[in-house]
Amino acid sequence: MTQSRVSIVGAGRFRSLPSRSTLARWVRGALERPAHITLLLADVRTARRLNHTYRMRDYATNVLTFGYQEAPVVLADVVVCVPVARSEAARERKTLRAHLAHLVIHGVLHAQGYDHVRDADARRMQALETAHLARLRIADPYSELAQAYVAPERRRAKRRMPGKSQAAA
Repeated sequence: MTQSRVSIVGAGRFRSLPSRSTLARWVRGALERPAHITLLLADVRTARRLNHTYRMRDYATNVLTFGYQEAPVVLADVVVCVPVARSEAARERKTLRAHLAHLVIHGVLHAQGYDHVRDADARRMQALETAHLARLRIADPYSELAQAYVAPERRRAKRRMPGKSQAAA
């Protein structure tokens, strides 16, 4: 069986992050099959450029996954924008460690083909994320209690705007 490889890039550019070994452990913990994953910890400029170039969205997002192959070995890059993650964690009253773990796990699941476009797929992916986080003793980020801490402006932003197409929402 092929052994998984995890590379961590950019960790030295940011203060107060979990160790490289912790980040790699989070990646490996979310894998269901052998993989070669690069976890890039990015700044806002890099995350915005990647999001604009590959998703046509001109803002820095919290996590992007670039999956190149799902079988027999998963090949992917997972990009986490540390400043966005830091801001979201503060706004949602979570620790940076807990939020980063969630984002890393979320990205690694995407690399293995999981998605959340349809409701059933979203429930399945959220259940996997919650289970992986529970093994790390991190609370369910989808629980009602966790959602109660999300700022009202963020909750409003999730609603679909009238008259907008599905793709623009």
